[in-house]
Amino acid sequence: MIREWRAGDEAAWDDFVARQAGARSCHLLAWKRVVEHAFGREACYLLSEDAGGQIDGVLPVVRLRSWLFGDYLVSVPYLNYGGPCSGNSGVARQLIDAAARTAARLGVQHLEVRTETPTDLGLKVRSTKVSMRLPLPESADALSKRFPAKLRSQIRRSELELPIVTIGRDAAHVSAFYEVFAENMRDLGTPVYAKRFFETILRELPGSSWICSVHLGRQPVAAGFLVGFQDMLEIPWASSLRRFNRFSPNMLLYWNVLKFACERGYKVFDFGRSSPDSGTFRFKAQWGAEPVPLYWHYWTPEGRPLPDLSPKNPRMRLAIRAWQHLPVAVTKIIGPPIVKGLP
Repeated sequence: MIREWRAGDEAAWDDFVARQAGARSCHLLAWKRVVEHAFGREACYLLSEDAGGQIDGVLPVVRLRSWLFGDYLVSVPYLNYGGPCSGNSGVARQLIDAAARTAARLGVQHLEVRTETPTDLGLKVRSTKVSMRLPLPESADALSKRFPAKLRSQIRRSELELPIVTIGRDAAHVSAFYEVFAENMRDLGTPVYAKRFFETILRELPGSSWICSVHLGRQPVAAGFLVGFQDMLEIPWASSLRRFNRFSPNMLLYWNVLKFACERGYKVFDFGRSSPDSGTFRFKAQWGAEPVPLYWHYWTPEGRPLPDLSPKNPRMRLAIRAWQHLPVAVTKIIGPPIVKGLP
């Protein structure tokens, strides 16, 4: 039986997700609370129960409504993953069918389901991004020995600048991360999330989320947001300031989060999604990361084309160029109301 999540399902839902191979942090109910609190979004979470009333599948879905970008459902927005979480392919298909019926009933423009497998879900599929993942040994020393000499040399050179690298969860780490993140997003031409978004994640995932920051003196120059689940640590958001590129702060950021991952006993580090052969793809590949294709599935009403909210869309290019010329302080004010409508 497929039904919507309701109060009282919390423990059973999260216990089911924690036991599922292939589940991701985004399947936890913590993310429902994050998107509802930080963005005021409507969550349409679905679950499947077997004949004994036990959960055998879940599907987190969030509705995004914006006058700029339209009205649609996503599993899961703002993150790299989502889709049905179930060990039973039949149950996964039933959850997708239920989400499509929900989309049709609500009259939205489309449903987007983000998965890691090309499994036939009965939807149109697009695969233009990959997740870059690095298997981790038991120690940072063992990992360092796997790096090519050029990479080790780059790390040593960046350490000569005497940077301060810390990993924590306090307000100072949030502020350092957000200062770097906001400037980098402006340079990329992308509206920035509200600071409250990251504060809420840290609150809702107290034992599995951290921030790594790199300072030169009092100036934060690079920072990354870390989220761990099961045996994988991922860095869904990372930034560095271009005006400090000569100091290679990115090298120190990633080396320190990789050491942290090894020390915490994670078996895989997820560098996040990239476009194949892009600059970020090559940066991640130099650490030994391998691409894992991502498959985003779409339901649309009959005759409606697939959505295109990518930066390659000509309409988006004009907006990107205009955004890059705004003061960072301005983007922090007008960016959050805009970006919450983007997936």
